[in-house]
Amino acid sequence: MDENLSRVRRADCRIVGIAVSLRSESFNLKLIRAAAMSAPHRVRMHVYKGLARLPLFNEDIEAAAFSEGPVQELIAVVAAADALLIATPEYNHSIPGVLKNAIDWLSRPLAGGALVGKRVGIVGATTGRWGTRLAQSALRQTLFAADAVVVPGPAVYLANAQTAFDADGSLLDDEARSALRQILQALAGRSRSARIEADDAERLLSHA
Repeated sequence: MDENLSRVRRADCRIVGIAVSLRSESFNLKLIRAAAMSAPHRVRMHVYKGLARLPLFNEDIEAAAFSEGPVQELIAVVAAADALLIATPEYNHSIPGVLKNAIDWLSRPLAGGALVGKRVGIVGATTGRWGTRLAQSALRQTLFAADAVVVPGPAVYLANAQTAFDADGSLLDDEARSALRQILQALAGRSRSARIEADDAERLLSHA
């Protein structure tokens, strides 16, 4: 078997899910949980729930924030992940401020390039009729500025989210569940390939 193919098959993919809503049982948290339930074989998902604890970005506290506390914890979680899955609502045709704040922290030089080259999938849920198209478009632009790589996949612009889940929080739409699985498969494939490329480059340098 080809060595690279063998390494891809052996590797687990670690995906961090971020629900961009501070409400304890938000529809976007339920969407992230639905993705975790749909995760393909050898994909492990961790749900990050620390957005509410992040201070507003402020250069006056930057050094201290990166040394310990919630900002440092966010950096560590993102750096350790092979990929991110972000589920965002849409507020006033854009993303919530809490998400922009997190990206501002992650894109600072002291974050060590935590977002650079990071594979990211974007989904979203809202109670409105039009889904989260504009929020996802705004998020793509912000992630592009931070040098992250948004992975293309089936669109999940979940509208009328108040009717999309049952009493236990399970996603009712089979098509949406299938799309979530496809997005996770795409994230896993892209991140594993990136890992192999990085390993090969490091090995070549070590023998140079």
